Amino acid sequence: MVVVADTTPLNHLVLIEQIDLLRVLYQRVLIPQAVLRELHHSNAPLVVRKWVSALPEWCEVRDLVSTPDALLNLLDAGERDAIQLALDNGLNILLLDEIKGRREAQRRGLRVTGTLSILETAAQLGLIDFRFALQCLEETKFRVSVRLRDEFLRRNP
Repeated sequence: MVVVADTTPLNHLVLIEQIDLLRVLYQRVLIPQAVLRELHHSNAPLVVRKWVSALPEWCEVRDLVSTPDALLNLLDAGERDAIQLALDNGLNILLLDEIKGRREAQRRGLRVTGTLSILETAAQLGLIDFRFALQCLEETKFRVSVRLRDEFLRRNP
């Protein structure tokens, strides 16, 4: 299976040392140039910049085939281009956390999976301990509402 990823899930999975879950769950991850730039940005954590400087073989940078429409320009560059890359390549799964981007992707018929769902799926497959991974995630700058956090914790006792 091939998916497209935005910056945030990659960033947080690298920070909690669970980035290889993407290879196991999806086999191949495509990212647009805008996401590559965001991961390389000087504001990105050093460990993330090191990871993106030596991308694993299962993560491929792809150029956009078409120009994003005006509605996508309301999003940040990584979200905009990740959505467009998924559409350009006929892929229906997008790894994305931000609410505005998620809504726009879903409006365009894409299935969106966020960092928490990635961790939940991995836990269901016995690859990780969800609660421990969530604890690690909360030690980063990851933001999640109390309601959503509690929902995931109820599902993953």
